[in-house]
Amino acid sequence: MKVGLFIPCYIDQFYPQVGIATLQLLRKLGCEVEYPQGQTCCGQPMANSGYEHLTHQCNSLFIEHFAGYDYIVGPSGSCVLHIREHLHDAEQEPAAAGIRSRIYELTEFLTDVLKVTSLPARFPCKVGLHQSCHGQRGLGLAQMSELVAAPFSKPAQLLQMVDGVELVELDRKDECCGFGGTFCVTEEAVSVKMGKDRVADHVKHGATVITGTDVSCLMHLEGILRRGHQPVKVMHIAEILNQTTDEQANS
Repeated sequence: MKVGLFIPCYIDQFYPQVGIATLQLLRKLGCEVEYPQGQTCCGQPMANSGYEHLTHQCNSLFIEHFAGYDYIVGPSGSCVLHIREHLHDAEQEPAAAGIRSRIYELTEFLTDVLKVTSLPARFPCKVGLHQSCHGQRGLGLAQMSELVAAPFSKPAQLLQMVDGVELVELDRKDECCGFGGTFCVTEEAVSVKMGKDRVADHVKHGATVITGTDVSCLMHLEGILRRGHQPVKVMHIAEILNQTTDEQANS
């Protein structure tokens, strides 16, 4: 299958290793992956700030670069959710609708489309999984704890396939980290307090690595960890799923 790799702008600018790990992982699993060079921001920051009417060029450009792929995959639940729910173009609506139906966040693509049951990965660490709100509540990557229903987590399902990973059990496993895009700017104090609470939960249970499906949330938690001088590392789930025994030996 032909996969178009969608890399959000903040990953491209600040965490390029996440994009590289996503590309390598998809290729390991047999996908033909291409990275459209002309892709830009999906328009989510403008839409979230009340300016969705100004995202037309973002939408038309996204359609231009991704319409020809069997699937579009991105390592960011929030950006994927934005495209799935808000990509519209009056002049290219059939193409936009096709993209909305074929775009996937990385872990849901691995579990729901590729049906991955094993991974050639090793990562002997105690890992805390942060369930990002957009992924959990928007994309359905994990069950919400307030519902009386069987629990599940697609990211956790994949992490359990990685040799050596010990997933720690958190007290409040689906609580928001406080990032929330522009929320962390407009409500800085509340955002920081929420982030500190999430970090404390991971530290309390002995996690040496915090992972998740959204780099934006992880970036927020990483800043709090650094300011608190906590010896905890932050890694996107693609980096862990892409780890090999050789990489561990050389790290």
